[in-house]
Amino acid sequence: MKVSQKALACNLSPMRKFYPYSVAAKQQGKKIYSLNIGQPDIATPTAYFDAVKNFELPVLAYAASPGIPELIKAIQHYYDNLGIHYEESDILITTGGSEALQMLMLSILDPGDEIIIPEPFYPNYNTFVKSAGGVIRPLTTTPEEGYRYAVREKLEALVNDKTRAIMFTNPGNPTGVVLTPEELRIIADFAKEHDLYVIGDEVYREFVYGGEKLATIGAFEDINENAIIIDSVSKRFSACGARIGTIITRNKLLQQQLLKFCQARLSVATLDQVASTALYSVGPEYFEAVREEYKRRRDTCYAKLMQIPGVIASAPQGAFYMMAALPVDNADTFQKWLLTDFDDNGDTVMFAPGEGFYATPGRGLNEVRIAYVLKQEDLERAMDVLAIAIKKYNETH
Repeated sequence: MKVSQKALACNLSPMRKFYPYSVAAKQQGKKIYSLNIGQPDIATPTAYFDAVKNFELPVLAYAASPGIPELIKAIQHYYDNLGIHYEESDILITTGGSEALQMLMLSILDPGDEIIIPEPFYPNYNTFVKSAGGVIRPLTTTPEEGYRYAVREKLEALVNDKTRAIMFTNPGNPTGVVLTPEELRIIADFAKEHDLYVIGDEVYREFVYGGEKLATIGAFEDINENAIIIDSVSKRFSACGARIGTIITRNKLLQQQLLKFCQARLSVATLDQVASTALYSVGPEYFEAVREEYKRRRDTCYAKLMQIPGVIASAPQGAFYMMAALPVDNADTFQKWLLTDFDDNGDTVMFAPGEGFYATPGRGLNEVRIAYVLKQEDLERAMDVLAIAIKKYNETH
């Protein structure tokens, strides 16, 4: 039986493809320090669970396709507090940021159209772009340059008559890069001059560690027709399982097209929308505490990594990931070996191999993305296990 070329062009997620090996390792009694998926262990605010407990309607009915009004208004108020006003009609609720990205790619890309994305990037961008028939034009960055990409000359070198958009995560996944206001302005001007969509995947907005003001591409009113924001409750409120995202744009024509996909999938889960509305009542003290905790974890993880001979990494400015080049021949092979053939007193570690974070063939082969989402003592042990494993792997390979 035939399967589509679009499906064949996509790859398994580097964050999740080693799951069967991890199951087998656990069955062997190994303890795995999981640094492969951005699943925070920070407690979800109780407001979410209280809203579920207090849900009293007799029927769990379909929600409106654009989203329930209460959640849309809560998100509108959140952006008002950032100094950015959106009309309720500018906001669509989606099943996580993933559905927002998928709907967006289907709405802006025709087969062969190109989208500029700085690499390394969130690997699922590959799937969303390719499933829409699009092509990623990678803007390659390096740890030696701090993974910076808002450089006019680099952007201009990639644009052509097939280019439809530029997309980036800010703060960055997997690099932890936080764009300055000046860098955001460079990207906004570039998109405006070339009549491109500019897509800001801003799900990690709260997680910045240098005291920066929370930023959004939506702040530039001269690109109202260009700017698109992808957002989510998953990381902000440590509510990944809620699967509530949003897509925001003032471009009315694009909103009309996105609504077609919203109606086709009927609606986002009603109860999760109700509960997620309550999350937006959480005060700033919650984010202050979470930021401090992640900053401690970043400092621990980075300091430990820098003690391992041959590791190259750049300290993240935001989000809760870091890319690191390891002194191994192949991170995919190394990860499989960690789960099948290695342990240190019963302990081993998982990360996300770096090749899947690139569109350029051959890049990232010895790189990994580490999600520093474990408590400090677990991170310390995980980095120690990694150091032992690298030494043993290189002695036997």
